[in-house]
Amino acid sequence: MKNEQGRKVGIKDVADRAEVAVSTVSHVLNGTAPISPEVRARVLDAASAIGYLAKRREKAAIAVLRSVLLAVPSDTLPHNEHNLYSWTLLSTLMRECERRAIHIVPLEVDRPRVSGARLVERARAAKVDGILLLNDDRRELLHEIAEARIPAVLMNGEDQEMQIDSVTPGNRFAAQYATNWLIQQGHRSIMHLTWEGRSTIRRRRDGFLDAFRANGLSLETAYIHHAAGYMPEMAEAAIDRWIERHEGMGGITAIFCAADNLALGVMKSLRRNSFAMPEDVSVIGFDGVALGELTSPPLTTVSVPLEHMGNAALHLLEQRIVNANTVLPAHRLELGCKLTIRGSAQTLTSR
Repeated sequence: MKNEQGRKVGIKDVADRAEVAVSTVSHVLNGTAPISPEVRARVLDAASAIGYLAKRREKAAIAVLRSVLLAVPSDTLPHNEHNLYSWTLLSTLMRECERRAIHIVPLEVDRPRVSGARLVERARAAKVDGILLLNDDRRELLHEIAEARIPAVLMNGEDQEMQIDSVTPGNRFAAQYATNWLIQQGHRSIMHLTWEGRSTIRRRRDGFLDAFRANGLSLETAYIHHAAGYMPEMAEAAIDRWIERHEGMGGITAIFCAADNLALGVMKSLRRNSFAMPEDVSVIGFDGVALGELTSPPLTTVSVPLEHMGNAALHLLEQRIVNANTVLPAHRLELGCKLTIRGSAQTLTSR
């Protein structure tokens, strides 16, 4: 971080901006002496404003974390239009590791299916500082990693026994928020299109039902409909089946999809069956991948902060390494999502 003159900022710059002595800044940042709340707030505001706090943390992170084993399922690696969620998460993580000079040792966990013991063995052989595990939240795998007491963080997955640290989107809360928005727009007969996925996908279903309960609505009009999987063609087939069985939408005015991929298939089926969006049926996705901006109409979706998930996982890993001699409980970090409203959903009463 540099100031306007191109010089690197330091503790003296913080002192000048806060109008205090350099020693006061040192005491505030290191907690070495009691400082009044007003002065402490002024120093921290100044340090934050000129980027000094971020600089201190970054330097500490680089010193703590030198190498990680990145364990990923093989289907997350290809870059294609239906894998943008995992690919975006991984690419932002890789860029952050490159920026920090953190060495990555890759390992595919499903070719062949890797046990927790094998994963730990590979991590120790590579002499890494810790493990980052993406998506794979098999109970036995997580148990073996936890038993080895090696620093590890699960990304985009749930450790239901809370044995290791994890970071994931706030799936349940975000799904409730999106469904609540539809209810506020006047929708009452809403479908949640999902598939038999991992627990993270089930949380989205839970949030969908939570919204009905919170609004005092009957669950009889909260329809759970399953596709065979998360690919668009599977969603298309699922909606085709629904339309054929009900000779139309059966009163459904909105479809909340558990993934953007499903929403793409839903929109294709609705168009082919002569349903207009959003005039006849509103559609909402979940993920916030770039393709949603290019659909017709543009897809309303729950946007997941994928660009922050990798950095959050690295921070959890750093904290675990720093406190290696302390028995700490596992942390589950859920990142807030936002609803990105576009043209595929509208107020029911405006029809």
